[in-house]
Amino acid sequence: MKVVICGAGQVGFGIAERLAAEQNDVTVIDNSARLVSAVRETLDVRGIVGHGAHPDTLVQAGVDQADMIIAVTLYDEVNMVACQVAHSLFNVPTKVARVRAQSYLAPHWQDLFSRDHMPIDVIISPEVEVGEMVLHRLAQPGAAETVLFVDDEVAVVGILCEENCPVIDTPLRQLTELFPDLGAVVVGIHRDGKMFVPRSSDQMLQGDLVYTVAPRNQVRRTLGIFGHEEPEANRVIIAGGGNIGLYVARNLEARQTGAKIKLIEYDRDRAIRIADELKRTVILHGSALDQEILREADVQDADTIVALTNDDQVNILSCVMATKMGCERNLSLLNNTSYLAFARALGIDAHINPRAVTISKILQHVRRGRIRGVHSLQNGAAEVIEAEALETSPLVGRPLRELDLPDGIRIGAVYRDGEASVPDGETTIRAGDRVVIFALAEQVRQVEQMFRVSLEFF
Repeated sequence: MKVVICGAGQVGFGIAERLAAEQNDVTVIDNSARLVSAVRETLDVRGIVGHGAHPDTLVQAGVDQADMIIAVTLYDEVNMVACQVAHSLFNVPTKVARVRAQSYLAPHWQDLFSRDHMPIDVIISPEVEVGEMVLHRLAQPGAAETVLFVDDEVAVVGILCEENCPVIDTPLRQLTELFPDLGAVVVGIHRDGKMFVPRSSDQMLQGDLVYTVAPRNQVRRTLGIFGHEEPEANRVIIAGGGNIGLYVARNLEARQTGAKIKLIEYDRDRAIRIADELKRTVILHGSALDQEILREADVQDADTIVALTNDDQVNILSCVMATKMGCERNLSLLNNTSYLAFARALGIDAHINPRAVTISKILQHVRRGRIRGVHSLQNGAAEVIEAEALETSPLVGRPLRELDLPDGIRIGAVYRDGEASVPDGETTIRAGDRVVIFALAEQVRQVEQMFRVSLEFF
């Protein structure tokens, strides 16, 4: 696939890195010669210095031969115009744009991005995507990571095996014997910096991050089996009143009418503006690193502090301080990927990386075949993929125990006739089923092949 990426920042670089590693033909455009130089020196991609929305720059990048343009510059308007130019002048089939300003995305302006106006096939709104992930985490506080698939009917949950985890050192096959009616399956384990798909004889060890797939109504029970029975967060402190913080507060007010929410914002004008927008949230003007402000927010009685400022160091330190002062749990936004491996050692209970969220959303539209959803795990070490099974799929028509699935792939759930279920060896996948699959990075192409449209691809 030939892809042109406008923007060489964190997200653009991350997308280029993933696509280049999969042998796609990638060209990156950016105004910054420094960023383009870093891309050229680090990745096997072409780099063009120039304006991503200018036709001559796009031609230089080979957009006239491109299968897809992905516009993720810092500016919404540049991203939108780049897609418009790619469509009107070069007939690029798939156009993806990152759009941050919520005004463009208001429901009553939904026709703006239609083919007759500004033809963008996929709109990525990081604030909304990240905000929803924060809300999922608050709803399931025992989970280190929660991602929903199949119209929110299937959950992929990352669970940390702590010292008090009842199933530590238990072979996976014994989980089925101990909990025969448990509708969940362990699909992956992250241990000592490596991800693998466990066999039935493998045990879970203290410190493992275990990924399970379950129907949504089984998530709380699954967490309980792993020793995580924390109730839904009702007393929440939000550090940072930017777009993500405002989104989370607004939706918490709407979804949890009994929730007590306090939001700390450093900028006085911004604090006043969001106070006018929110109905039940208490707005505190000050720094989340100020102990007096944290005390004023009743940090010692809070269930969770969610640090959502633009500064990773502020996020980390405010979480650590809040925990030391009595807050039960913390959740931090971390933009710098170098912090992710050390998050737990730094005192962070759970974290969200906006770049990873955005890349996952884009990968959904890069993947070939009937792919409906993608989420990247552990900086690309594995992916969870939701796909629709076709008549031509090699998965269809035979019991799973008869399928010779490659190592590194595990089927986690099958959705059929409005019901999600965890498969066993006797399960037979039918055409039209929606399947949630866990795959290590090196097996993602194999999963794509399984869901291609016709037999000529196999």
